[in-house]
Amino acid sequence: MEQALFERIYASVVNREPTYDGIYYTAVRTTRIVCRPSCRARTPKAENVEFYTSLEKAVRAGFRPCKRCRPEEGGTLRPDAVLAARADAVMEARLAEKLTLAKLAEELAVSPFHLQRTYKRVAGCSPAARLDQRRSDKACGLLARTDMPVAEIGRAAGFQGASHFAAWFTRKNGLSPTEYRNQIKGGKAHEQNHE
Repeated sequence: MEQALFERIYASVVNREPTYDGIYYTAVRTTRIVCRPSCRARTPKAENVEFYTSLEKAVRAGFRPCKRCRPEEGGTLRPDAVLAARADAVMEARLAEKLTLAKLAEELAVSPFHLQRTYKRVAGCSPAARLDQRRSDKACGLLARTDMPVAEIGRAAGFQGASHFAAWFTRKNGLSPTEYRNQIKGGKAHEQNHE
């Protein structure tokens, strides 16, 4: 491997960046362990590192997969993506509850800081922004497809007070829940009349 490429990949190991995950595997001669370049384990010295283009080649060379980053599980952001997917599942299941970053992190057994940073890197937004969007999607769906009272829809979307829900919904969507429902349902009725 040419030195410039080695240095670029090694820099991603030092910074724990996922840039080369799934493209190269970091084999550490002193421990005989192979990791993803983004592994959170202690950074090995450059002179102890070899890079392989496949996990199979590293294993054939006598390295065993890291138990921390699990390179054999595939996917470029595997451990981080798993954490983000678990966070999404908890948010979806508890959409109607008051769910803070601290509560979410506690449920996932990680620190709030780690969850915030990891989730944002994987999903491109914070857990709070994703939860806000899921609540909006749920409220919009219920307003469009059901005749549930607005206060009940607010509770289903995680708001205890109808006025708080209405203010949040209006700020998020530019229409009050009732206006949104009338526009969606009115638009559908209007389309049906012109078919």
